[in-house]
Amino acid sequence: MNQAPKDLGLSGFCFIEIPVGVVCGGLRSVPVIYELWYKPTMAKLIYVSPMSLDGYLGDGEYEWSAPNEEFMAHITELMRSVGTYLYGRKMYETMAVWDSPEFVSSMGPEDQEFAKVWQAANKVVYSKSLSSVATGKSTLEKNFDTNAVHEMKKLESKDISVGGANLAAQAIQAGLVDEYHFFVVPMTLGKGIPVLPQNQSIKLDLIEERRFSDGWLYLRYQNLLLK
Repeated sequence: MNQAPKDLGLSGFCFIEIPVGVVCGGLRSVPVIYELWYKPTMAKLIYVSPMSLDGYLGDGEYEWSAPNEEFMAHITELMRSVGTYLYGRKMYETMAVWDSPEFVSSMGPEDQEFAKVWQAANKVVYSKSLSSVATGKSTLEKNFDTNAVHEMKKLESKDISVGGANLAAQAIQAGLVDEYHFFVVPMTLGKGIPVLPQNQSIKLDLIEERRFSDGWLYLRYQNLLLK
């Protein structure tokens, strides 16, 4: 009788008992470890962004979306699953402060925990104007190569996050984004950078939501085309 493989926690391997002969009128089975040639689960590319009620992200001004301690703890837990951040220049320059010991030491415990999570992840920065990047575990690319990101999804063991509306729009238009995580702030901006591309139709499924005491709302959507 065929038996389901037992997972040993070894990537690409499993444990199974294979019948090899007849002993006392029955089959004798021996444990064998063998290599499986299978397609591993792909890492998810997730788009994480604050947004106003009218769908904007502030263009260089983010005080309106500064999270409180409760919200910061939630963001930190979300980002623990991310092994690589993809940034455009503006978002990278905004986030680079989390690599500064002076800045981090002046923050509260929730912010310091986020800094540890952020510093532990890899960062890929896409910019034609920057000549180098100074933060730890960071690399610089001139162009956003959608084929390279697709290969990254197949190879990475942890999820990948794309940050910044302009870079995210390129990933969305290429059909790369698996999940959308929006932190909706209860206010309107009237202007700014649209969080989502204006010329793209995306069918999403709401799979998680959470309300916070100050009126903020966390919404997690799954791309139905990549489900």
